[in-house]
Amino acid sequence: MPKKDTRTYADRAEYLKRAVAKRRKTLRQKAVDYGGGKCRVCGYKKCIGALSFHHKDPSQKDFGLSTRGMTRSWEKMQKEIDKCILVCANCHAEIHADITNNKNKLNA
Repeated sequence: MPKKDTRTYADRAEYLKRAVAKRRKTLRQKAVDYGGGKCRVCGYKKCIGALSFHHKDPSQKDFGLSTRGMTRSWEKMQKEIDKCILVCANCHAEIHADITNNKNKLNA
C-alpha cells in the first residue's frame, strides 16, 4: 500500500519557491558566463549582482533579462543575450547618461 502524502499546501509552495529561486540563480550564472563573465567596459567581475545586460539596440528588445527574464527557456535567453552587452552597474548608468568614454567597447 502506498504511503499517504502528508505534505501540506504550504510545504509544497515553499518547496516550489526554493526550486524556482535555485533555477533562477543557476540561469543567472549561466547567462553571465555566456555574456563574457565581466563588464565589457571596465572588466568588473567581483559581484554577479552588480552585472546587467544592456541592449545595444532597445528597439530589438523582446524582453528584459532581469529576474523575470530568468523564467524563460535557456534558448530564448541566449537569443536575447546576443542582443546585449554585459556591463557593471556603474558603466550601465554611464551608458544611459551618455557619458561613457569607452563607446568602441559597446559595439564590439
